[in-house]
Amino acid sequence: MKFVEILKDGSLAEPTADLPEVASGVLCSTRDHYGRTGFSPPWVGYIVQSNDATGAAQWVGTCAFTAAPKDGRVEIAYFTFPDFEGRGIATQMARKLLEIARQNDSTLTITAFTLAEKNASNSILKKLGFDFAGVVEHPEDGTIWEWTRPAN
Repeated sequence: MKFVEILKDGSLAEPTADLPEVASGVLCSTRDHYGRTGFSPPWVGYIVQSNDATGAAQWVGTCAFTAAPKDGRVEIAYFTFPDFEGRGIATQMARKLLEIARQNDSTLTITAFTLAEKNASNSILKKLGFDFAGVVEHPEDGTIWEWTRPAN
């Protein structure tokens, strides 16, 4: 898989072609998000590309740190584009974010939030060593579940 950094202005760090409409929306949303949280590589968003069975490159999802680390914690998020769900892509994206975090600060506790229900994202986080940390009332998302993975 290839991870391409989304820059401060919402463009990509590498020239790309054939971005699906969902990816274009992600670039705009990420640019706006940076305006609220700041832009601090490597604690940024990424668009993810993978090759299909024929070797053709496809844009399959996006993943990000929601902001730079604060108080010894950093949050990850990931989204597989609908046509590519159920193929392990989200697991690979989350694993890559863990790798980036550990390479840059091995003392961080990594967090993630999911809907307050059993779902694929819960399974991914458990598989990657996250523990259920509790129920959170989020001002925009309502009741959600928090997951944490302490520093190794």
